[in-house]
Amino acid sequence: MQIRGEQLASHLDRPLGALYIVYGDAPLLTLEAADAIRAAARKQGYDEREVLTALSGFDWGELTAATSNLSLFGGKKLIDLRLPTGKPGKEGGSALSAYCQRMSADNILLVTLPQLDWKEEKAVWFSTLAQAGVAIKLTTPPLAELPGWIAARLARQQQQADDEGLRFMAEHVEGNLLAAHQEIQKLALLYPTGKLNAAQIRDAVLNVARYNVDNLREALLSGDLKRFSRTLEGLQQEGEAPPLVLWAMTEEIRALAQIKAGLARNMPFDGLCKELHIWGQRAQQLRRPAQTISARAIKTALELAATIDRRMKGLDTGDVWEGFLRLGMMVQESGHR
Repeated sequence: MQIRGEQLASHLDRPLGALYIVYGDAPLLTLEAADAIRAAARKQGYDEREVLTALSGFDWGELTAATSNLSLFGGKKLIDLRLPTGKPGKEGGSALSAYCQRMSADNILLVTLPQLDWKEEKAVWFSTLAQAGVAIKLTTPPLAELPGWIAARLARQQQQADDEGLRFMAEHVEGNLLAAHQEIQKLALLYPTGKLNAAQIRDAVLNVARYNVDNLREALLSGDLKRFSRTLEGLQQEGEAPPLVLWAMTEEIRALAQIKAGLARNMPFDGLCKELHIWGQRAQQLRRPAQTISARAIKTALELAATIDRRMKGLDTGDVWEGFLRLGMMVQESGHR
């Protein structure tokens, strides 16, 4: 059974199941969800806890032993299994599937994982776990939803902020929920409960955004030039390698070219994405620009990408990062009319 993160609290008010799987791309949220499950387990009489960390060379017989042995105190036990790589391997997959066949009310198995790609989510071992237990996928809120997420966190400490303050904070912690959490806690220490104004938030919040090329790809397709410029500037300040930036941007432009060509042949957008192995949120991000950008604009963008590549190799003159900005502007102006 799959539940959303916001459903977990009400779920934990009921008797717990024998298996929980917590995973996603947001370490803060996965940590908080796992902590909530552990706390609920203690409250419901699972007094003993055994932690297993499945790194390379892990003996999966330890899982069998942990779930077979009686608690030292005759009570109920929580087995806290952590898979930092998200890949249990053949032996681990078999051990996890075998556990699903012998679950007991005396044990709870809590499996924590990092973000999984679509192949791992469809793997037999994961599907078996999700069907036998409760799976909670925690994802980082997109920028448009981040102000609301921050507002909800502020409300927990009896503070509120206006829209301007929430937007400012969201922009300065984009991609880093752990930093956002710390900044929210800092506001509780600096100011009393009640309404915070934008000036107070600006004075308190540091620029703690951590950008990566995935942020850049999303910003490139968003149609938000200010966001794209901010993300590009952040990557430059953090010393990101220009070849990686060019690769990320060119990948999206080539995807637009392939989808655009398919649409011209009256092929359905969803079918094209499936054929190109483009899934989920990325497919949705490509939908609008693929339908509005012109083939000529794509050709011009690829030519500019080639020019930037020559600049990086010393075969052409010009500023590489200025070229990236021009490339992003070209895609956004043509793809979001």
